[in-house]
Amino acid sequence: MYTQPVLFTVYSVVFLDVTEPLLVEVDQIYHLACPASPIFYKYNPVKTIKTNVIGTLNMLGLAKRVGARILLTSTSEVYGDPLQHPQTEEYWGNVNPIGVRSCYDEGKRVAETLMFDYHRQHGIEIRIARIFNTYGPRMNIDDGRVVSNFIAQAIRGESLTVQAPGTQTRSFCYVSDMVDGLIRLMEGENTGPINIGNPGEFTMLELAETVKELINPDVAVTIVDNTPDDPRQRKPDITKAKDLLGWEPKVILRDGLPLMEDDFRQRLAVPKNQFK
Repeated sequence: MYTQPVLFTVYSVVFLDVTEPLLVEVDQIYHLACPASPIFYKYNPVKTIKTNVIGTLNMLGLAKRVGARILLTSTSEVYGDPLQHPQTEEYWGNVNPIGVRSCYDEGKRVAETLMFDYHRQHGIEIRIARIFNTYGPRMNIDDGRVVSNFIAQAIRGESLTVQAPGTQTRSFCYVSDMVDGLIRLMEGENTGPINIGNPGEFTMLELAETVKELINPDVAVTIVDNTPDDPRQRKPDITKAKDLLGWEPKVILRDGLPLMEDDFRQRLAVPKNQFK
């Protein structure tokens, strides 16, 4: 679950654990390794924080040895349950340091600290992206995150389970937009951190109704108990991304969801007309 593919050349992919040392020759490092679904990062919180801390130290050590530029995908979770809305990069956050989500939230905050310490002390070229909720084809069908949950439930004809109260908000960025933003950050001259996300903001009930409308109008929407420390609102201020990277998302939610639906239907072997 914590093993991540690392691309060495266009012909070779090696699976490894970033908490173990790695000896390769590279020019750029995209450090994305870490489970991002609450279900998975809370399953083994110690391994999650090891991935963020030891894994980041290993990647920074590699960058230092070979003189590579390194990009860290940090997260909007560093803002915690934000008191500022929308969230700018200057906001320090409102994070519970001992909660069930802290292995991920605080792990990423430590990873950002390590990045800047290596930058200041060793002159490492760093880039930090704070990525917001991202969705798209090839996600784990049972990933546990809200978009994949709703789409899988709608395709299966199951109730869409919305965690209470349903008014909490998120902003959803399609994967192709996210990749474009990360490449622009890596290739540019700005250290960051820079928010990469879609500023379109939706409540969980709005998302559920949109999925229901687009995929299966016959399913019900059910409210279930929430998990501890669930942020009440989340929306990126992407002014820096626009000004410094020339980036902003192109794919709106209503266009991205059907693309993800097609992929899920193919893997679940459920044709579009099954529940019609």
